[in-house]
Amino acid sequence: MGGRRKGRELALQMLFQWDLSRESFHAVCKTFWTLHHEAEQDVRQFPDRLVEGTVDKVESIDVLLARHAEHWRVSRMAAVDRNILRVATYELLYETQTPPAVVINEALEIARKFSTSESIHFINGILDSIRKEGETSEK
Repeated sequence: MGGRRKGRELALQMLFQWDLSRESFHAVCKTFWTLHHEAEQDVRQFPDRLVEGTVDKVESIDVLLARHAEHWRVSRMAAVDRNILRVATYELLYETQTPPAVVINEALEIARKFSTSESIHFINGILDSIRKEGETSEK
């Protein structure tokens, strides 16, 4: 597994912790990295950036997710799926050096590991819709 995928998995785990506790980003990081002390500082930078950015933009990300998840309220989504969607949406919108197809594929691989087979289709549909909207607005 590549370092970026591992970073995304760590980001998902931190974001999940933040979502359930609603502690500050810094408190979550401190607790998380205390438990995962084996991760080197250079490994921590990418997931920290993803989580901090996602937490900072979570309100606008949730509005976007709600618009693309027909008949689903974000608060009613499974917590794992909601946070996979959040971090992938953040990466699609703000970490633009990674191609959208890669971001979506990584989110689906993480969903295969942490969620259900039904969730993979749900996540793919929402992220693909967000990607298409972004491509349309760029033109």
